Amino acid sequence: MQFKFLIVAIITICTFSLSAQNADEGFVSLFNGTSLDGWTATEENASSFLVEDGKLVARGGKAHLFYTGSVGDANFKDFELKMRIMTNEKSNSGVYFQTAYQKSGWPAKGFEAQVNSRHSDPRKTGSLYNIVNMWAPEAVVEPFLVKVDEKGEIFMLRESAPSTDGEWFDYYIKVVGNRIVIKVNGVITVDWTQPKDWEMGGRRIGEGTVGIQAHDPTCEVYYKDIQIKILD
Repeated sequence: MQFKFLIVAIITICTFSLSAQNADEGFVSLFNGTSLDGWTATEENASSFLVEDGKLVARGGKAHLFYTGSVGDANFKDFELKMRIMTNEKSNSGVYFQTAYQKSGWPAKGFEAQVNSRHSDPRKTGSLYNIVNMWAPEAVVEPFLVKVDEKGEIFMLRESAPSTDGEWFDYYIKVVGNRIVIKVNGVITVDWTQPKDWEMGGRRIGEGTVGIQAHDPTCEVYYKDIQIKILD
């Protein structure tokens, strides 16, 4: 009986370790791969988020899922955040950071790192949404390399997104002081420092939690290995 109990205990421990999606050195996992423990969905379309085969799936009506667990008291200032993401055909999603829980609507606080390989929105994966955009419209009326509009929004023209539907890619976000860096598959897409005179309401560097977006019923996006390193 003791031997059988020991075997069961070992299996249980191993299963837990695997399901927790072990974090890399210095990082802490925010998603355990088996449930949405530590996450809270908006009241609006809460069923748009589920866990399948170790993956967090965003599929359904417009909704957002916010990290509300114990790591860092779900309030991150300077940090490195990384994860692996895969989009289904022409799907759209986003990773919010320095945001805050709200019951419905688009998050009013924080920033969005866009997730979009071939959705109709020309702001593609790697964009700091509405601030520094990887801009790949279906048709380019007037070619340019980099353009800044009257509001200070930056557009960097690309032929296509740095991600591909149906393929996993690595997403990395780093915030230190007033600087935000975004990488896709190890390549920097955004390196932005918030100006001293920056005025954009809730889109201001400060502190907050992490959020995942379900964009609309036509989109299906998968997340895994969601990890954070809190920087001193």
